[in-house]
Amino acid sequence: MKKLRQPTSLGCFACGKNNPFGLHLEWFNNYEAKQVEATFQLDDKYCSYPGTTHGGIVATILDETSGRAILLNNDFAHLMVTLKMEVVYKRNTPTNTPLKAIGRVLRYSPKRALVEGEIQLLDGTVTAKCSSILYELPEAVKAKWGPEEDEWTRTTPSAEEIKACEPCACGAEPTKEETK
Repeated sequence: MKKLRQPTSLGCFACGKNNPFGLHLEWFNNYEAKQVEATFQLDDKYCSYPGTTHGGIVATILDETSGRAILLNNDFAHLMVTLKMEVVYKRNTPTNTPLKAIGRVLRYSPKRALVEGEIQLLDGTVTAKCSSILYELPEAVKAKWGPEEDEWTRTTPSAEEIKACEPCACGAEPTKEETK
C-alpha cells in the first residue's frame, strides 16, 4: 500500500527543511495500519553516551510523531500542541542505526486528543514510547504561523493523492478508475 507523505515546515526542529540544526524527518500516513510513520537514522551529533541517542532528541521525535498522528485524517486545520507527555525509555536508542517512529490516536475530539508514539528498531524492538495529551492550537501560536502556513499548505497532499492512498470502507485497494 502506498503511504502518503505528511506536510513539512520551514523552521521546525523535527521536520523543518530550512533548519540547519534540525532532524529533517519526514512522516507518512499508513492508512491500513491507522498510524503515522517515519524511518530515519541519527548520527552521533545527536548522542548522549557514545552510540546512544540523547533522551531529549528521543522525546522530541516521540512528541512530533505522536502529535502528527491526529493528521492521519488529512485535516491539517486541526493541528494541536502537546499539553502533557509521558516518555518511557525501554532501552537505549542507538545512533547510526535505522529506526522507525510510529504514532497513533487513542481518542480524539476537536479540542483534545490522547495519542501515543514509539520508536523501534527495524526488527520491531521498542526503544522508547510515549503517551500524550494534545490540546487545540492556542491563538498565540496561530498568530505566529505566518510563512510556515505557506509551506505547510504547499506540501499538504492534494485531494487526488489522498483518495489514491486511503483504503475504501471495505478495506480493498482502490481500483485504477478510482485513482485517476
